[in-house]
Amino acid sequence: MTDDLLTALRAALPADTVATDDEVLASHSHDDAEWAAYGAPAAVVFATGVDDVSTAVRIAAERGIPVIPRGTGTGLSGGANATDGSLVISLERMTRILAVDAGERFAVAEAGVLNDALRRRVAEDGLWYPPDPASYRISTIGGNVATNAGGICCVKYGVTRDYVIGLTVVLADGRVAKLGRTTAKGVTGYDFVGLMVGSEGTLGIVVDVTVSLLPLGGREERAVVGYFAELSDAGRAVAAVTSAGIIPSALELIDRTCLNAVAQWQGWTLPDGAQALLLAMVDEAGARGDELAADIAGIFADAGGVDVRRADDPDEIDLLFAARRLAYPALERLGPVLAEDICVPRRAVPEMLARIEAAAAEEDVVIANIAHAGDGNLHPLIIAPEGDDDAKARAKRAFDRIVDDCRALGGTVTGEHGVGLLKLPGAAEELSPVVLDLHAAVKNALDPRGILNPGKAFPAAPASKGRS
Repeated sequence: MTDDLLTALRAALPADTVATDDEVLASHSHDDAEWAAYGAPAAVVFATGVDDVSTAVRIAAERGIPVIPRGTGTGLSGGANATDGSLVISLERMTRILAVDAGERFAVAEAGVLNDALRRRVAEDGLWYPPDPASYRISTIGGNVATNAGGICCVKYGVTRDYVIGLTVVLADGRVAKLGRTTAKGVTGYDFVGLMVGSEGTLGIVVDVTVSLLPLGGREERAVVGYFAELSDAGRAVAAVTSAGIIPSALELIDRTCLNAVAQWQGWTLPDGAQALLLAMVDEAGARGDELAADIAGIFADAGGVDVRRADDPDEIDLLFAARRLAYPALERLGPVLAEDICVPRRAVPEMLARIEAAAAEEDVVIANIAHAGDGNLHPLIIAPEGDDDAKARAKRAFDRIVDDCRALGGTVTGEHGVGLLKLPGAAEELSPVVLDLHAAVKNALDPRGILNPGKAFPAAPASKGRS
């Protein structure tokens, strides 16, 4: 079957599109998720346009071969992991920004366009694409759509789904569907765009994306930073900001472990005794922005924050937020990182942080915490030394325990990384049998042979009757 697949692909696709050498297969067999299972693909197709994707999917579908779409492989849940004998379709060469309409405020980008490249391009026309995951410099728009990525600004401006208004999607039989609109409003038919966003390549392969944009001007950014002697104090400050009715444009938390890793890497000096850093930003103009920044600074101080200060200079703000964006790669220098991605009600942030600390102590593992704290999206990062199987087992227990605690507090098992493979057990607990049936029905309708990214995004519905 593999020889037949390769012969058909090479006959139908441009030269240098199909790769089978061991190094390429290995590098394209998984994403950045630690410990998520993956297999050996039969080939990688480096698509350069929609026709390549459509042709490759059709050829695979005719042979019943699983198809795994991927971008740059920055995912953290195993959503782009290959299965044995599968066909990986890489969209990383599809990097054209097809249109920017400043008047109607939308842009069209191929799936392989980097988030940062799109943001920089539309800024030339005075426009802004808000979703900004920490990986914005290396993650693709297609991957952001697949997982419904969030980011630092999502507490105020929303996530990827809030900006995607159109998609071109290759379906499981190779047909091409153009979904959505370019108008400001439109409700014709079912919302297939919303369905595709966050579906992790299980319903179709996104080849280009139409996103709505906001004006870039009119925002005056002010940052407020504060160090806290206790992680729980920082959690209480987050809850207090929410209780005060303040919606910052960013509210990020970094704990001592992350701060130390970044400081050692970058040569920074930290205040003595600082166990956590909160970074808040407001972007209202004029006196209102000053008032909100002052209110947040007061809340930080009342919650036990020390060295609370404001920053108005854009370069200083960028430097402060660099600590947040550098946290994950800084921790990776210490060893393999198992990344969590839970989301709890904002009022539950202090309790969830306390439970994470308890899990770290009782399972004897190192857990660093970074968080989009303003919307309750926490990223506990569990570090286990390479080759230490006992530490790996303890880390997995802590991972599962954190998921259980999150759900007990009314949370969800993934806020923005996607279910992929790592969160399948948690999703099985979170989604009711009826809802799992709905997932299966949609999957079966759009991908009856089950070839698109099989085994990802949602667990199989249990075979039982009388579900509720």
